Amino acid sequence: MSKNYKIVLASKSPRRSQLMREAGLEFEVKTKEIEEIFPDDLPQSEVAEYLAKLKAQAFVDNMQSDQLIITADTVVVWKDKILGKPKDAQDATTTLRMLSDQVHEVITGVSLLTQETQKTFSVISEVKFYELSDAVIEHYVKKYQPYDKAGSYAIQEWIGLVGLEYLKGSYTNVLGLPIARLLQELQGFNVNIL
Repeated sequence: MSKNYKIVLASKSPRRSQLMREAGLEFEVKTKEIEEIFPDDLPQSEVAEYLAKLKAQAFVDNMQSDQLIITADTVVVWKDKILGKPKDAQDATTTLRMLSDQVHEVITGVSLLTQETQKTFSVISEVKFYELSDAVIEHYVKKYQPYDKAGSYAIQEWIGLVGLEYLKGSYTNVLGLPIARLLQELQGFNVNIL
């Protein structure tokens, strides 16, 4: 039986909203502040899903029966270390030096929540930058100020044009929302994606 869900994107990310719009989805944006804390012993590969679930749970007490809440969290993992959002320019510069000429993973966890059920999944993409010179890194950090970006970069910005050697997996996942997989999962909720 098809249910006409009202989709709520619980994210402040303009990139996630843009991807949802480009996919033709009708939705509204609602956010709640939560502390993004996860257990120290949680494997890095499970952190994004854990945080996406946590964000969804913030809506449980006052969600309506026709709502479908979508939450997401993206983490950048390099050598078993999660690279979060940089504190300042120096932190961003240090992070990008670490990622220079190195492979890292971008993992986005997504949670779909209704009053009846919750489905959570994650998608992993592999990204490799060429060797990035100090001049390139410093220019990018100064001009683009990637302080709200996990891993200190946004692949769609200048750094991706000049520095990306290859990307294996979903490009939109690296942007913050694996849209093709999301659309597949929404069909499981009888959401018409056409």
